[in-house]
Amino acid sequence: MLIKILKVKGYEDIPLPKYMSMGAAGMDLYAAVDEDIILSPGKRAVISTGICVEISKGFEAQIRPRSGLAAKYGITLLNTPGTIDWDYRGEIKVIMINLGDEDFIISRGDRIAQMVINKIEVALVEEVEVLEVTSRGQGGFGSTGYK
Repeated sequence: MLIKILKVKGYEDIPLPKYMSMGAAGMDLYAAVDEDIILSPGKRAVISTGICVEISKGFEAQIRPRSGLAAKYGITLLNTPGTIDWDYRGEIKVIMINLGDEDFIISRGDRIAQMVINKIEVALVEEVEVLEVTSRGQGGFGSTGYK
């Protein structure tokens, strides 16, 4: 699978998305900011990555948080996973939020998120009068237990 990447003007120095290990499912994305952004506890910000992508038809890119930022600093992404549809050609941006207790500084070139490529299926939709009965039925939140 080939992903074509266009760098946004002014961010040519920002690295291309990169797998950081042989077994990595996601490619790291980098902050394309002109000056440091201070993300205070409880605050959110839309952060540019400086790239636009062309993904093959039948695939999507999911934008996900980086586990190290979440575990160490309480930094995660809203709208996660974010979906980049195969026909979207705009710049990829991520909505970061600070759920930690201290200010977090986002600097140009910081690794801020990861992008995972997935094959998608387009579902057919059929309206019916009744659904097949299952043992779970309409049991929702917590209905299958905790332990």
